[in-house]
Amino acid sequence: MTADMEIRDGLLSDVEEYVKAYMANYDPSHDHHHIRRVVALAQRIHAAARSPTSRDVVTLCALLHDVGDKKYLKPGEDGAVLVRDVLLSLGAGRALADKVQAVCLGVSYSGEVADPAGARRLAAEHPELAIVQDADRLDAVGAVGVGRAFTFGGARGQDMGSTMRHFEEKLVRLGGMMKTDVGREMAAVRTERLRLMQEWWADEVGSAAGNSPQA
Repeated sequence: MTADMEIRDGLLSDVEEYVKAYMANYDPSHDHHHIRRVVALAQRIHAAARSPTSRDVVTLCALLHDVGDKKYLKPGEDGAVLVRDVLLSLGAGRALADKVQAVCLGVSYSGEVADPAGARRLAAEHPELAIVQDADRLDAVGAVGVGRAFTFGGARGQDMGSTMRHFEEKLVRLGGMMKTDVGREMAAVRTERLRLMQEWWADEVGSAAGNSPQA
């Protein structure tokens, strides 16, 4: 590893403190608890995949992956360079800061859907992306994904039916977009939980409609 890619002692803890403060104003669907889960999942995937990538770089990317998210950008912030600038301010080398910024920008689901070829190129250049992307998507499915979906919908003033439509439009599709073997295995289990939730919802909402005086 070149000097410009080295992770100095204390950088990970400094970044975590920054992220915890930065995301304090995010709604609970994208809070520090989400970040800690994604970090743990990324580290688990990294170990299972026996990836040659650096565990610390993967951890940095996981910690920072939601910083600069366009849904939460503050006035005057530039999401395209925010992560890079934060890392440089904390003493990281330019090559490391650029890599982590590139990975964080590549995590986006909508970005991959809009430009699949570009997403593949970025993942080939930065193998850390596959790990962090899978970890982030795993936290969007399963029981945690159900809770996060309703939390985000509520924060945006959406009704519950809109949130349930989001399951079919996006969440149940994430398993087919996993990049790592362990990610695919975990996503299959968690997606089944989403499917069960959809079945329960249809049963309960259908029963309520059937008992309605207007039915």
